[in-house]
Amino acid sequence: AESQSIKKELKKSDNRVKSNAIAKLTYLKMLGFDSSWAAFHIIEVMSIQRFKYKRVGYLAASQIFPQNQELILLCTNLLKKDLHSKHPFAIGTAVNCVANVMDRDLARDLLDDLVNMLTSSSVYVRKKAVLVLYKAFEKYPQGLRLVFTSLKKKLLDCDISVVSCAVNVVCELARKRPKNYVTLVPVFFTLLQNASNNWMVIK
Repeated sequence: AESQSIKKELKKSDNRVKSNAIAKLTYLKMLGFDSSWAAFHIIEVMSIQRFKYKRVGYLAASQIFPQNQELILLCTNLLKKDLHSKHPFAIGTAVNCVANVMDRDLARDLLDDLVNMLTSSSVYVRKKAVLVLYKAFEKYPQGLRLVFTSLKKKLLDCDISVVSCAVNVVCELARKRPKNYVTLVPVFFTLLQNASNNWMVIK
């Protein structure tokens, strides 16, 4: 009965009603119900310019789209657009979704966009970009060779929180192939000597 009510709400033109219906679907998904039938409506809400509605759509996508390559493919262009938004929190919401739905094709298609974000004037955006690159490398290992120089530069970022994110990513990568990161020892040594971020030093 609730599903029928949600379907009626999704047909309405009111963005508030539509996004509320998607929020209900997200909750039903967490209870184990299939909500993939609403994929187009989810993407529609993701596309709304107003952030309070957009984030509802992105949360739903994060819950419902993983492991479904066709659904992920449908929203690739929208993700690209929002990764270049003028609003940092819209970018952050898109990045969170990307981290949850990442597959090989999406990692390859968005790699350049994520690297461009590394030079953003916003510290918040740079941190998000550094961290999501790790997820991209997991799904698309070849991408690491293409953009490692850009990642390495973030170890020298002017903001210590961005540096901390970069240290975390490099350390996680080094767990698998330590010898590939020996050249970074001088940089890490300098960070150990000068850094005031205790958590980063421990890492």
